[in-house]
Amino acid sequence: MKSSTDGNVASAPQQSARDKTVPGNAPSGKAGDLKTRAISALVLAPLVLGAVWAGGWVFRALIAAGAVAAVIEWVNLVPSQRKTPALLLSGLGVLGTLAVQIVAGPLPAMAVALVAAVLVAVVGGGENRGLLGLGVVYVAAGLAGLMWLRDLPDSGLALFLFAMLAVWATDIGAYAAGRSIGGPKLAPRISPKKTWAGLIGGMVSSALVGLGIAEAFDAHLPMLALLVGALIAVVGQAGDLFESAVKRRFNVKDSGHLIPGHGGILDRIDGLLVAAPVLALFHATLGTAVSWW
Repeated sequence: MKSSTDGNVASAPQQSARDKTVPGNAPSGKAGDLKTRAISALVLAPLVLGAVWAGGWVFRALIAAGAVAAVIEWVNLVPSQRKTPALLLSGLGVLGTLAVQIVAGPLPAMAVALVAAVLVAVVGGGENRGLLGLGVVYVAAGLAGLMWLRDLPDSGLALFLFAMLAVWATDIGAYAAGRSIGGPKLAPRISPKKTWAGLIGGMVSSALVGLGIAEAFDAHLPMLALLVGALIAVVGQAGDLFESAVKRRFNVKDSGHLIPGHGGILDRIDGLLVAAPVLALFHATLGTAVSWW
């Protein structure tokens, strides 16, 4: 039952009566939430990991579906004057970006994403048109980065796992350190629960996971993977904060309801959308120069 400070609360007798009239009430609060989250994870994880392992067109189909779902959430999140054409152009924009990357590579693909972003901003209209268009680049660049990593001929699976598991480790390490240590807030106006201790804990967790993956796949410079893992934690948290800032601006708790107990797909991949292109850029430039993998 909500506290009296919520401003719209049923009295205790009313609440009791209501509870009695609803047979089989679901577990309340965090217990029910945790159960729903666990079931969703158990159903989705094998499908996602199976597609990642298979690679090729199976994996590309998963990325394409995720891109469309994510950009739909973005357009629904950011107010616009003409939502239907903005949705259509956004979906075509992210799919076009992925298709061009497969055929012509990442630079032409990013050009397509930028053109699509401008078109979405112009057609969608409204005072948030720039943010509306930015969502196309945010989603397209992030998932194109993931696809580029997985499509690498020799190290694709390893580097995809590096990106995904490093972001997961960041979230887990940040949560554990933030809860146990606390301390100064990282960005109180955007995400009041995040702390500097949590960021450091996330960096340590991500660095160790990066090192572990590098050792498991016989990378040439595993200690460099340790540093890259820490970097991934920082940029992943930046992606998380970016989406949180957008949701706070429009007073929205979750980006969607696609995944029961987890919110929308953007809520689950916000950090990965920034971390993946950063890792891809590093691997294509400095990483290639020093043959780190």
